[in-house]
Amino acid sequence: MATEFDTRMMARALQLARRGQFSCMPNPHVGCVLTRDGAVIGEGFTQPAGDNHAEVQALKAAGDANGATAYVTLEPCSHTGKTGPCADALIAAGVSRVVAAMEDHNPLVAGNGLDKCRAAGIAVEVGLLEADARKVIPGFIARMSRGRGRVRAKLAMSLDGRTAMASGESQWITGPSARADVQRLRAMSCAVITGIGTVLSDDCSLTVRAAELGLSLADAELASLNQPLRVVLDSNLQTPAGAAVLDGVAPTIICHDVKVEAPPAILASGVDRLALNRDENGLNLAALMDYLGARQSNEILVECGPRLAGAFLREGLLDEMIVYMAPILMGSAAKPLLDLPLDTMAQKIPLQIEDMRKVGDDWRITAIPQYL
Repeated sequence: MATEFDTRMMARALQLARRGQFSCMPNPHVGCVLTRDGAVIGEGFTQPAGDNHAEVQALKAAGDANGATAYVTLEPCSHTGKTGPCADALIAAGVSRVVAAMEDHNPLVAGNGLDKCRAAGIAVEVGLLEADARKVIPGFIARMSRGRGRVRAKLAMSLDGRTAMASGESQWITGPSARADVQRLRAMSCAVITGIGTVLSDDCSLTVRAAELGLSLADAELASLNQPLRVVLDSNLQTPAGAAVLDGVAPTIICHDVKVEAPPAILASGVDRLALNRDENGLNLAALMDYLGARQSNEILVECGPRLAGAFLREGLLDEMIVYMAPILMGSAAKPLLDLPLDTMAQKIPLQIEDMRKVGDDWRITAIPQYL
């Protein structure tokens, strides 16, 4: 039976886990707290890929962890990847008790880490604040469970549901606070997807800019060093040679129709290309999601216009919509939030509102499509 102290320590471990959300992908961001005799002796969270996991960071901070209790937000790993097994590190340190919020969904672990600890005589408890722990790493859980990460669309609209004037003018619908919030969404994403229309109209860079994150200097620096993969859906390979997405600041992949040959400008840029099948609805988005899953993309952010956003929704590929609503009116001639031609009320797509909060002068609405 978990005590009030146990709950407080796991809550602290969850706080620590969130500190890794901008920098440790594709690893899940995990937090660990070590205690002995009712006092915290070490804390840690997952470092950038290839560096220490949360448990090892906490053990380093503690120095001596013999007889300690380890509170971890995810089961200690039991396999060797870029680092050694955390379960082995806890055993070697003489930890006497492990309290894990949840088992690891990674099939390479899946209870093996906890079994290792039990076999070594460590008392193991699982499930404390599990629901909260699952909310910290939803993209990782999704990828381990279904082969592709969590897909979220970022959209900005006026109060009357418009995203751009008929001319295409759209800067800026929302204010600086909302735009900083979007920077944080990018920073926690493994991949950011846009369409060629957005590239041609906005010359977007889709990069994480440290000065706009609103984080501590250290966290902002880590986030900006770990740039997400930029994915441009460009069926006919129209991306111009001087486009910002080809600047080399972040990795980029251009997705195109399998039948289209790459022009010299694209070949000279050196960016990766992915050939996809295409039908009347556009490139095969499900195949793209499978590809990104294979590239270990846990969190996928879609930043695009109404046509591509509508396509993701129509194909049932959006797990979440994050809509920034500005207190302005743009008029009936302006472009809608989504290209989603529905003719009857029976075709409507229900949304479950998960969160609504004020961000500067704007409102951020987080909604989950309820596919029928």
